[in-house]
Amino acid sequence: MANELVGVCGLLFLIGLIVLHIPIGVAMGIAGIVTFGILRNFDAAFSVVGTEAASALSSTELSLIPLFILMGNFASGGGMAKDIYRLAAAFVGHMRGGLAMATVGGCAGFGAISGSSIATVTTMTKVSYKEMTERGYAPALSGGTIAAGGTLGMLVPPSIIFVLYAVLTEKFVLTLFAAALIPAALAVLAYFVAIQVYLLLNPEAGRAGDRVSWRGRLLAIRDAWTTILLVATVAGGIYSGIFTVTEAAAVGAVMALGIAVFKGEMTWRKFWLALHETAATSAMIYVIVIGATTFGYAITLSFLPEVLVNFLSNLDVHPLVVIAFLMVLYVILGAIFDTISAMVLTMPFVYPVILQLGFDPIWWGVVMVVVIEIGMVTPPIGINVLVMKTMLPGTSLKTIYSGIIPFLLADVARLIILILVPACALWIPEMMGLPR
Repeated sequence: MANELVGVCGLLFLIGLIVLHIPIGVAMGIAGIVTFGILRNFDAAFSVVGTEAASALSSTELSLIPLFILMGNFASGGGMAKDIYRLAAAFVGHMRGGLAMATVGGCAGFGAISGSSIATVTTMTKVSYKEMTERGYAPALSGGTIAAGGTLGMLVPPSIIFVLYAVLTEKFVLTLFAAALIPAALAVLAYFVAIQVYLLLNPEAGRAGDRVSWRGRLLAIRDAWTTILLVATVAGGIYSGIFTVTEAAAVGAVMALGIAVFKGEMTWRKFWLALHETAATSAMIYVIVIGATTFGYAITLSFLPEVLVNFLSNLDVHPLVVIAFLMVLYVILGAIFDTISAMVLTMPFVYPVILQLGFDPIWWGVVMVVVIEIGMVTPPIGINVLVMKTMLPGTSLKTIYSGIIPFLLADVARLIILILVPACALWIPEMMGLPR
């Protein structure tokens, strides 16, 4: 019992550090060292930190993360989000709610390049919010569409969070990318439905625009051909087997830079800013990984995960009841933390439970990302909404939240389908014969 008590104290210590606004990676590292040191000795604790740091820095799987971040930053600096949005608007902008649907499509397209929800929200707020409101769209619908559509940034492959999940659980990252394809398509479709239902109840919130001629559409395709080529090369190369995921990330980063230079969008200032943001974000993620693995070792040593697994296994409830409880937990965590922090915080405790209950770890990875992303737009916090608010000081949080409600209902429906029909996530990996 002594070990378990130390583990509980270590967890409470970690929560205390987070409350004191210590960066989460550093907090997990400190809590892990202290807990491990008490359970064994501090020489062994510092040895674990050194070993994990060396392992993380030499990991070929983790090297994907800086490359995908760099690709996203070059794409953002190269104005590719604008190209995607204008292309989508040219084809559906004349429909009722067409610009809102174009924004969702733009979020999905840019998410496939950036791999980040917050980056997608930030970029699409700049690109589409003013465009929508100037064409008569209600601020609530405009804000809700961007905030909800931004969650696609982490779901649409290639995604940073899936790379990290694959590293922490020792799963094949391409399997996770393939598993996310149908849920991502369902998300886009569900958001389209949510927009149409919203406009049935509030017809004046999103008026139809002028129809773009086929010449105009062809011009939009011409303007966006480099972005289409980038997405097709990276995604096509990965799923066809031409590239490994690492090679695709490297090719994508070089292509994104080349396209930005070719379009005349890349200045020296944007170039250095992209490198700076990539270095800062990558360093943060590496610190989180090292801290998480250190804390995970300490918690495993305390036998707390084993106690939790045994407790839940002895409960006389259906496994889906446990999943429902975890869904509520992750919505709360998603409202407070970013996706990566919420995942690594809970991994030492939740992952063993999922395996013990007999759920597929690939399916769980997709479900977990979906539910955390729901938390990122859930009142009263929702990180995506707060990011939007800082960029739109004239728009109230209440306005944005009111526009998010139909998308939240669509998210809940999609999550229920994904939980009750695991084949939504597992069919493509099985069809492709990918390892699980």
